[in-house]
Amino acid sequence: MPISSGGNDLALERLKNTLESKETIIIGAGAGLSTSAGFAYSGERFHNAFSDFEAKYGFHDMYSGGFYPYHTLEEHWAYWSRYIQLNRYEDAPIPVYNELYELVKDKDYFVLTTNVDHCFQKAGFEKNRLFYTQGDYGLFQCSEPCCQETYDNKEWVDRMVTEQEDMRIPTELIPKCPVCGKPMTMNLRSDNRFVEDSGWHKAAERYTEFLQSHQNEPILFLELGVGYNTPGIIKYPFWKMTAQNSKAVYACLNDGEAVCPQEIKKQSICINGDIGAVLKQFGTLGAA
Repeated sequence: MPISSGGNDLALERLKNTLESKETIIIGAGAGLSTSAGFAYSGERFHNAFSDFEAKYGFHDMYSGGFYPYHTLEEHWAYWSRYIQLNRYEDAPIPVYNELYELVKDKDYFVLTTNVDHCFQKAGFEKNRLFYTQGDYGLFQCSEPCCQETYDNKEWVDRMVTEQEDMRIPTELIPKCPVCGKPMTMNLRSDNRFVEDSGWHKAAERYTEFLQSHQNEPILFLELGVGYNTPGIIKYPFWKMTAQNSKAVYACLNDGEAVCPQEIKKQSICINGDIGAVLKQFGTLGAA
């Protein structure tokens, strides 16, 4: 049964010391990190961008709008183009990713994330130290798919946002696969049609090589905002690798779900709270 280690003040001091002493850090990031950075998918941020869709269709958050069965592709892409622009091409309202980068930029780090909003690269993290396992809002793929290719979508999205009227894009802007002509879709892992392109496989290889090259070395597994939707990607492997390495430390920052198994309690630091607020506290502790 997972447990919480409690005692945030002592845990903060211990995490500060661990960050300073460990040269190798593997960051595992989930949706909670982007939420802390201000990427809320409901409330005011949703209303400001999608009040017309909310009034017409009755959904009250971005996720629901993304899965809504629109009658036409013109409506579908009017919604999704705004969604992509807001959550991929605009900067996060709160600089949590930038503050995280300042903490690890001089370390030997690697990032494994289920987030698809590109915030790590925008904050300065090196591309070859990132593995986006679940896709990227900035990529389209064939809906079939007819091939294992992805396509940068910024120019498409810019035009769809600019030229849409009455919650519809012009028909000629509907993105179609350049290989087979079928409609495009987002490169997001939601079913077995998710395209793992060459870039995805290269990133997976780099992550595997990083783990192998640091096996049994002193290492910090820093888990940030990871929930239980897909725990088999980050959370459970981090627990397992910590248990197998007596020199490893597992740190979990999560707003309400910071826990660890009893078996690795002595190697773990669990801090419940907003990730951005926790990172800011390092300054008062004298962290670099």
